[in-house]
Amino acid sequence: MDFKERENKLSKSQRMQLKALACILGIVLLLILLVCRLFSAILQWIEPEPVIRNLYNVWIMETGENHLKVFEEGLEKVYECEEGVMIPEEAREQVADIVLSDEKVARVQVKSHKINGKVLAVDSEGIELEGVGKYALTERVKGYRLYDTLTMCTGQDLLIGYDFADFVLEDGKICAILMVKEEVMEYIRVLIKSGDYKATLHDRLTITSDADYTICYESGGQTVEELHKAGEVCEVDENSHWLKEGRIRIVPSVLTGKVILQNVSRNQGIPAYRGTIEVMNTGKGLAVINEVLLEEYLYSVVPSEMPASYPAEALNAQAVCARTYAYKHMLHAGLPEYGAHVDDSTGYQVYNNIAEQEAATTAVKETYGQILFWEEGAAPADTYYYSTSCGVGSDADVWSVESGGSPAYLTSQLINRTEMANFIAGSAGTTAEVAGTTSGAEVVTSEATASEAERTEAPDLTREEDFARFICSKNVDDYEVSESWYRWQYEKESIDSDTICQRLKERYQANPSRILTLQQDGTYKSEDVKGWNHILNLEITERGAGGVAKELLLTTDKETYLIFTEYNIRYILCDGETKVFRQDGSQASAPTLLPSGFFLLETVKEKENVVGYYLTGGGYGHGVGMSQNGARNMAAEGRTAQEILAFFYQGCLLLNVYE
Repeated sequence: MDFKERENKLSKSQRMQLKALACILGIVLLLILLVCRLFSAILQWIEPEPVIRNLYNVWIMETGENHLKVFEEGLEKVYECEEGVMIPEEAREQVADIVLSDEKVARVQVKSHKINGKVLAVDSEGIELEGVGKYALTERVKGYRLYDTLTMCTGQDLLIGYDFADFVLEDGKICAILMVKEEVMEYIRVLIKSGDYKATLHDRLTITSDADYTICYESGGQTVEELHKAGEVCEVDENSHWLKEGRIRIVPSVLTGKVILQNVSRNQGIPAYRGTIEVMNTGKGLAVINEVLLEEYLYSVVPSEMPASYPAEALNAQAVCARTYAYKHMLHAGLPEYGAHVDDSTGYQVYNNIAEQEAATTAVKETYGQILFWEEGAAPADTYYYSTSCGVGSDADVWSVESGGSPAYLTSQLINRTEMANFIAGSAGTTAEVAGTTSGAEVVTSEATASEAERTEAPDLTREEDFARFICSKNVDDYEVSESWYRWQYEKESIDSDTICQRLKERYQANPSRILTLQQDGTYKSEDVKGWNHILNLEITERGAGGVAKELLLTTDKETYLIFTEYNIRYILCDGETKVFRQDGSQASAPTLLPSGFFLLETVKEKENVVGYYLTGGGYGHGVGMSQNGARNMAAEGRTAQEILAFFYQGCLLLNVYE
């Protein structure tokens, strides 16, 4: 008899009692479940699940019996340890992964596998060390600057060409960078461009030396040194056996020996290089790096940037500017992917285009180690320089959209004799406004007192009408009034819209944020440059300090473009063919840029279309920092290098970096 049959034999009352009992049992079971869940919740409230947090590649500053002090994302933090957690004795001043349970240390994994070597290159794929190889970076790589004030750093802060850092490895990759010291840097690494500076990389190299030399390369994990005689020629290309396992180094046997790159052409002819030459196969061509003493590098920079026939004090000022500029890039390499601080072109400083000259070398030696700093302990100053002023300089905002970002020592000022005399008088007996030094160099002095001097105010040349009056006149008090580039004319009688459009597109590709297109709502947006049929207007809509062109409005029958920065404006308005007429009647080519951004723009129209334009301008170069021809004329009239530097970089200190 099954359950169904039994149920049928029960009375109605019995069946009701049975159902009631089942309901009661169900309610009791439900209550038991609710009580269990409530009890579980109470337990969780009283003792919740621990919160786990992982710290990766942190720097352990100190260890204690029951705590750790760490440097985590730029902050010092102290964590207590869970009961029973043992901190390894070797954990202090090490990199580690730490597991925190409810913000207490539950586990510490110290990473002690470190390597060291001269940094040859840094890029997004990793870091290359001399004699060690290239190591990729982990996703959670951290960097720490351990000297001076403990701070975070990145691979971009590494000092290229030096072994001042250790690298912590995890599974064969770099998980932490430890910058452990800062010492005086004496060597600079220069990327040598191809013949006539046409390309960054080389297809091949023809190498020799005026002394015996060694080619050092890697083979089977060993360094091989291959000796060659003076004058012996070696050909290097991407398939050379020397390059199969990494870079090669060409090292003269004597310190005064020079490596000659026979297929590299410069103004002087075939250049020879002091120091050593490295060759790196990038897969797209050969990168050539010259590692050379900074002072010897300057032997070839100073005459390449300023004629050696200039007065000695002007050359001395140039040497300080060039050294400061170079050292700043040694601290923050401009080309870390190649393992170079700078290249040898106008992109940085021209190097070895003109052969060494005695006067220039003397200037380097007389200013040995001298660098301009904004303040003691700070980074080197931005010692920009240019060829010729129009009687006034600008500030570093010429390269930015926003104003107000220029360093205080780079100011717009009149560059004339009265201004210099007032400046010297006003800074007599002080060091706050002159290029002084704490290591014994002279400080500018004068019989006048600061109270007797009243410095003239530079005119506000940002207003179009004021700048027009200025640039269309001459001031005999200006240091460069007799220079050919002091005033110039550029006459484009027949405009070439296609050329302007192409050059506008090139600058957009180089820096899209500096070329904006007008939108229907009246705003400007960075977007691809389109073509047009006619140009309706060309207008300088904003001038920067000293009157330099800062914004150009280009209106066409299709779109309207707003062009920022003096460089872009100089590039777009230059067709590469039209000659520039200088004030002495001579003509000069302008293959890439207009001579300067200090010019007045006048358009020629037929009906509503622009068919040509005339530029009345002055000066040669960007106009920021020291005018080289201004320095030449100052020196010719008896001004010292220190006075010249004090005038152009006001408030900076002249210190010897080697002391």
